[in-house]
Amino acid sequence: MIAQEKIITGTVTTAIDGLPLPGASIIIKGSTVGAQTDFDGNFKLNANVGDIIEVSYVGMQTQQLIIGAILIYDVILKEDQSSLDEIVVVAYGVSTRHGYTNYSKLKPTIASKLSGKVSGVLVTNSNGTPRTSSNIVIRDSASVNSKEALYILNGKPISESEFRNIKTDKIKHIEILNALQGHAIYGYEGTKGVIVLRTKGYKNNINFEDIDNFLNETYTQIEENSFKRTNLAALSTFSIDVDKAGYSNVRRMINNGETIPPNAVKLEEMVNYFNYNYPQPTDEHPFSINTEVVTTPWHKDTQLVRIGLQGKTYENAELPASNLTFLIDVSGSMGSQNKLPLLKSAFKLLVNQLREKDKVSIVVYAGAAGVVLEPTSGNEKETILSALDKLNYGGSTAGGAGIELAYQLAEKNFKKTGNNRVILATDGDFNVGASSDNDMQTLIEEKRKSGVFLSVLGFGYGNYKDSKLETLADKGNGNHAYIDNMQEAQKVFGKEFGGTLFTIAKDVKIQVEFNPRKVQAYRLIGYENRLLADEEFIDDTKDAGELGSGHTVTALYEIIPVGIKSDYLKKVSDLKYTKSEVASNYEDELFTVKFRYKKPNEDKSIEMVHVQNDIITEASDDMNFASAVALFGMQLRHSKYFNSASSSKVIALANNGRGEDKDGYRAEFIRLVKSYDILN
Repeated sequence: MIAQEKIITGTVTTAIDGLPLPGASIIIKGSTVGAQTDFDGNFKLNANVGDIIEVSYVGMQTQQLIIGAILIYDVILKEDQSSLDEIVVVAYGVSTRHGYTNYSKLKPTIASKLSGKVSGVLVTNSNGTPRTSSNIVIRDSASVNSKEALYILNGKPISESEFRNIKTDKIKHIEILNALQGHAIYGYEGTKGVIVLRTKGYKNNINFEDIDNFLNETYTQIEENSFKRTNLAALSTFSIDVDKAGYSNVRRMINNGETIPPNAVKLEEMVNYFNYNYPQPTDEHPFSINTEVVTTPWHKDTQLVRIGLQGKTYENAELPASNLTFLIDVSGSMGSQNKLPLLKSAFKLLVNQLREKDKVSIVVYAGAAGVVLEPTSGNEKETILSALDKLNYGGSTAGGAGIELAYQLAEKNFKKTGNNRVILATDGDFNVGASSDNDMQTLIEEKRKSGVFLSVLGFGYGNYKDSKLETLADKGNGNHAYIDNMQEAQKVFGKEFGGTLFTIAKDVKIQVEFNPRKVQAYRLIGYENRLLADEEFIDDTKDAGELGSGHTVTALYEIIPVGIKSDYLKKVSDLKYTKSEVASNYEDELFTVKFRYKKPNEDKSIEMVHVQNDIITEASDDMNFASAVALFGMQLRHSKYFNSASSSKVIALANNGRGEDKDGYRAEFIRLVKSYDILN
C-alpha cells in the first residue's frame, strides 16, 4: 500500500494563555523530517497518514499526534513541571599507567577540559577514577531514547571512535549543543545532543590552555549601582540606552536550559526590550517625557520611580532616503544554522521593506574584506536577495578591515539629508588585525565622525562576543540587538523598522536631581555601563545614546524617603568644612529631571526640564510590568537589593501589568520566568 503523503498545517498555542508559541518543534517520530512554528505559532509539514508527530517546546509537555485524514492539527501545550531529562555522550580520556596522585600532570582530554566549565554540561568518570571514560552529560528538556550524541568535526559528521582519538591541542573551537539547539541546526539527528568541533589552522592559532578561551562568551563587567545619599550626591547622570540585546540573549539562554552569567544580565536592556504606553510628543521636541512614582513592589519602605521617553513615530513612507551598508561576517565561526543562515533570512525581512529611493551595499569579511554588492536601489530586490543567498562562510575574522571598508563605502555614497547607516551582523569573534575591545572602540570612535550611524546585530552562541558588540554600538552612534530566532528578526526589522534604522535624536543624556528634603538616598537600576560624570551632562563633546523613531526608553530608580531607617545605608562621618543647606521653597517636589539631546545633523544640544511632585500613585500596567522585568533581572544577577522576593512575585507583577499585549511579548516573558523557575 502506497503511503498517503500530504501537507498538514496547524498552530501551536499554550494552555495557560492561549497565545501562539513561536519556535516550537514538530518532528515525525523515527525520522529526520521536522518543522518549527513561525512567529504566529503556525507550522507546515509533509506527512503520511499513520505518522506520529511529536510537538515540543522547552518548559512544556511534549505531545504526540497520529496523522489521520484531516489536514489541520492545532496543538495546545501544557506547562511541564517535571525535571529535565539528560542526554549522555561518552568521551574517552587518555589511558595512563600513572596513579591518581599524578593525574594533574597528564595531558588533558577534551572531556576533562569541559568539566565544570560549560553551562548545562556535567562531566564525570564512570567509576570516579581518571583511568576510565568520562561521561559528558548535556542537560535539556527533550526526551530521546538514544544516548549517543552527534559529533561534527569541521562541518562533517564523525564517529564516536574518531571523536575519542582527537587530541585536545588540535582543537580550535568546540560548542556543546543541547537537544533543542541540536534539532534546530542538524534536524532529528541533533536531538541527541551535538558536539561541534573545529581544528586549528596554520594561521591565527589561538592558545586554548584555558577552556574559557574556547567555548566562551564575553560580557562587560558590571558593578551594580548602590544607594547614594542625596545630601552627598544629589545628581544622577547617565546616557540613554535603547539596546535590547540583553533581553533576547537571556531569553536564548533560558530556552536552552543554560546557566546565565550575571554580567550577561543588563537590567536596562531587559526593561527596554518592551514598549510602554507613553504618549507621542506634541511639541517641537522629538520625544515626550513621562514619570511615575509608586511604592516599591519588593520593598514596602522604599519607592520606585519610572522615567520614560517616547520617541516620535514616523511611518516608513515618511522616513528619508536610506544609504545602507550591510557589513556581514562570513568567517568560519558563522557556519552554524543560527548564525549566517539565520542572518540571511533576517536581512531579507529588511530588504523587502526598502523603497526605490533607498540604496543598499553589501560588504563581507572573513580573512579579508570585500564588496559583494555595489549601491543598489531598493526596488531591485531580486538583485539584493541574490547577493545575500550567495554568501558562504569560511576563514578567519578580519572585523576591523570590514568596518574600514563598510564606512568607506557608506561615506562615498553619503546622503546629506538622508539616513546613512552601517548594519553590522556578526557573532563578534574578531581575530585578525584590530580585534580587541579597545581597538574596536578606537576605530569606531574615529568612524562616527563621518556622520554615518551604526546598527550592530549579534548572532549565535558559544563564542558570542557581547562586550565587543556593545562597545561598537555604544561608541558608534548606534544600537545593539541580539537575534536568536526569526521572531526576533521580525521584531527588529519588521515591527521596529523605523527605530532600528532612523535616528531622531542623538547624544541623549539624562540628569536627575533629587530633593534632599524628600529623598534620603536613591539608586539607579541598571545603566551601569552608561553612567556619566555630572559635568558631562552639559559637555556637548561627550558622546551619549541615540533615540530612533518610535523607540521608548525607561529608567527606574529605587529611592529611600527621608526618615526611613534602612540596612542599605551605612553611617558616614559628619562633614567638617561643608554644611548642606536645603532650599525650603520646593516642598512639593520630589525630583527634577533634565534631558539634553542633539538633532541628528547638529552638534549643539537642546535641554528639556521636567519636575515630578511628591505624589505616590497606584501602579499602572506598564509600571507593574517594568517592575516585574527589573525584579527578575535582579534575581538573575543575584542582586543584594531584590529583598528575597520570589519568582511568584515576578509572575504576579507581570500578570497585573500584561495589559493588551497584542504581540504576545509580555506573555512570553511570563513563560520564560516560569521556565527558569522549573529549571532552577
